[in-house]
Amino acid sequence: MQPPKPRRGEIWNLSVPGEADPALQPALIISEDVRNGLSDGLIVIPAFSSGRLGPTRVPIAGGCGGLAGDSVLFCEEVTRVGRDALSGGPLGPRVPERLLQEVMRAIRRALGEVIL
Repeated sequence: MQPPKPRRGEIWNLSVPGEADPALQPALIISEDVRNGLSDGLIVIPAFSSGRLGPTRVPIAGGCGGLAGDSVLFCEEVTRVGRDALSGGPLGPRVPERLLQEVMRAIRRALGEVIL
């Protein structure tokens, strides 16, 4: 079986370890494609079906990237996951570039950079 080949801007379901009933968590792949092809680790932003909006959180409409419903990307929770955490394939097509740019600005805010 070939390992999955995630690409930047795709949303994948991740297996959440340590759960009694293994849950799947959607997450946006933000690491660069070259890195994704060479490393066993991926850099992701989790998406939740609800959550307060703020300077480090980005709303994403249902259908975008294959998400079933409206969600919120928690950009303050940049996370590295192993490729083995990926479940299935991407939920849909890549998200628009403007959304990725908004996510990157929110990450920079989370790190303390002043972004207007």
